[in-house]
Amino acid sequence: MEARDPAERHRVASSLELFFDLCFVVAVGADAARLEHALAEGHVASGVAAFLVIFAAINWSWLNYAWFASAYDTDDTYYRLATMVVMAGALVLSAGVPRAFDDRDLRVLAVGYAIMRLGLESQRLRAAGGDPAHRTTMLRFVAGESACAAYWLVLAFAAPEGWQPWLIVIGIAAELLVPPWAEAAGRTTWHPHHITERYGLMTIIVLGEVVLSSTGAVRDALSGEATLELYMIAAGGLVTVFGMWWVYFSMSSAGLLTNLRRAIAWGYGHYVIYASGAAVGAGIAVNAARATHEAHIPAGTAGLALTLPVFFYLLVVWWLLVRPHGANAPYAWGMPLIGLLAVASSWTGYAVAITGALMALLILLSIWAHGTKGPLRPNEGDRG
Repeated sequence: MEARDPAERHRVASSLELFFDLCFVVAVGADAARLEHALAEGHVASGVAAFLVIFAAINWSWLNYAWFASAYDTDDTYYRLATMVVMAGALVLSAGVPRAFDDRDLRVLAVGYAIMRLGLESQRLRAAGGDPAHRTTMLRFVAGESACAAYWLVLAFAAPEGWQPWLIVIGIAAELLVPPWAEAAGRTTWHPHHITERYGLMTIIVLGEVVLSSTGAVRDALSGEATLELYMIAAGGLVTVFGMWWVYFSMSSAGLLTNLRRAIAWGYGHYVIYASGAAVGAGIAVNAARATHEAHIPAGTAGLALTLPVFFYLLVVWWLLVRPHGANAPYAWGMPLIGLLAVASSWTGYAVAITGALMALLILLSIWAHGTKGPLRPNEGDRG
């Protein structure tokens, strides 16, 4: 297994990578649905904590393989079979989401994670044998990631329940430290344009969950319980997700990944983008449930369920993807400001509609900026 050329022209996501991503749709949807139910029942703190921990497992599983594939996707028979092992593990992990969320039972989640690691580490060992220049890097990855997988199995099957929160924090910290430690021995040849495309595709998957929630609100609005409030939630939710897509894909990110430190910060930071994006879908659904009297929670709680994720999404997209462009992104100042205005609308009872209007304003600001400063072609060149 030889490393691919990081300067390869016209590098795009393969059909296998697109197939691989589909396995995570189930996990993201299950986690977001559980968050919606928890918020609707008033279990805010415990629901948000469970959602974030489970989403960390989902995101990390996808992230590790995406970066490895960018450097070593040989598309031979063994590579395809090993990737399917990882996909099988992702589906097992997805099946474990309800038990992990509702009962804090991490056993199925940990088994699915271990299966995914089995497929990935076998590939890393192949890379260590076929790419001598990065052998130490690959062996460090194998050692670190295998140890973490074993740690999660012990935590899930043997650790006292009262210790789990602290042990989870330690495990997450260990996972985050493995890539910098391994790559310090020699940076792998991941492809910047390919990586940004892969992350963009995952963003679309997450935004798909928001579309489903907005569609649910539209469906309820067209049923016998149609009200003006529900129509406003449906419209506001749709415009919100349109705005989320617009700002993420407004500028190219490949040129920002100029060194390992920036790449790691950029890659890790997407956890907030993905988690907050999925939470927006749950927030729309919670507001629709409140409008149909299926959820009996205060207007402020329902509003914050939407506006806080929107704020964090805009803040991190601005910080990671837009702000580094400096003067070439003249409308960027509006992103965190609009996020704060959305949060301020949480207690009005019309948070979804107001947030939708604010996101429409953000789109108009982007159009104005592009028109006066010249076109900023979305993701131009991201395919190499």
